Amino acid sequence: MRRNSKHKHPTACTKSQATGTRIPKGWLWWLLLLATVSCQYSTPTFPADTAPRACDSLTYLYERHYTWNTNLVLHADSIRLAGLPLKESYHTLKRGDRVVVAEFNVHPNDTVDSIWVKLAHTQEIQGWLRECDMKQAFVPDDSISEAIHLFSHTHTPYFISVLSLFAVFWLIRMWRRRPLWWKGFKEMDPVYPLLLCLLMAITATLYETMQVYVPDMWEHFYYNPTLSPFHVPLLLSLFLSGFWLFIIVLVATVDVLFRRLTPISAVYYLLGIASSCICCYFFFILTTRIRIGYIFLTAFVLVFLHCLYRSLRTVRYRCGNCGNQLTQKGICPHCGTLNE
Repeated sequence: MRRNSKHKHPTACTKSQATGTRIPKGWLWWLLLLATVSCQYSTPTFPADTAPRACDSLTYLYERHYTWNTNLVLHADSIRLAGLPLKESYHTLKRGDRVVVAEFNVHPNDTVDSIWVKLAHTQEIQGWLRECDMKQAFVPDDSISEAIHLFSHTHTPYFISVLSLFAVFWLIRMWRRRPLWWKGFKEMDPVYPLLLCLLMAITATLYETMQVYVPDMWEHFYYNPTLSPFHVPLLLSLFLSGFWLFIIVLVATVDVLFRRLTPISAVYYLLGIASSCICCYFFFILTTRIRIGYIFLTAFVLVFLHCLYRSLRTVRYRCGNCGNQLTQKGICPHCGTLNE
């Protein structure tokens, strides 16, 4: 065994690949070019007096996206750590056990994965594991990383539940022979729901772009998460900005709905918006993989701008008291204030 101080994994986007590949003409490839330019975190330069272990630690961080003293939590049911060099001795860990990365080693003759990682649960319970097995079984001990892991593995059942609930509500309305869109809905501005769907489409497109074209950038974010859109690669910054804009617009939409509609109507309207966002998410995730998602996203932006332009031109009056839209001057139907 020897310490891996010079071994390097090939990254998803290297300099030779960026300069040696002929990029086809056409505006559809500009987004891919943007992803290529911002595909990596910038590797820091080391002063001459930097300690060798500190240099190795930062090198491991930007090569493998984690380094010594990285805290991990086991999400698999159980796993066995090999007590190298005696491979016959093992330590078994259970779900929820926390470990820390203690050391790296290279096994050139290992046909599965040449990189082995030493994990320490306690002073007595320590052992080695292949890097590929470690990444499948362990999750970074960080709330953001755990949320990403949970969403990646469980979002489909939740999405199906929301769609089913909206379908049940819709069938009940049909069975009771009531109109699906009653009077209050006609006064709602469609810009908010459409903006939510657009932001969902943008974030889904950016997420799948990172997954397909620059997976190293997403893996580094997964092991070193942040909610700040600053000091990160441009593509990731756009994704985080879109996420925060979606949250802000969602809060504003909920506030507007519960001020203008009855609670039952507002909940039904929110279920419809959620179902539309879920459909946008799956649609743009699937179409981005085959590159036509960028065309649909551009068309979606044009539709939203057209809708926004029509909304700004249609709404000429607003109540001076509550701020709701008015088709003409007079008594506000929302708060009863006389507008002259």
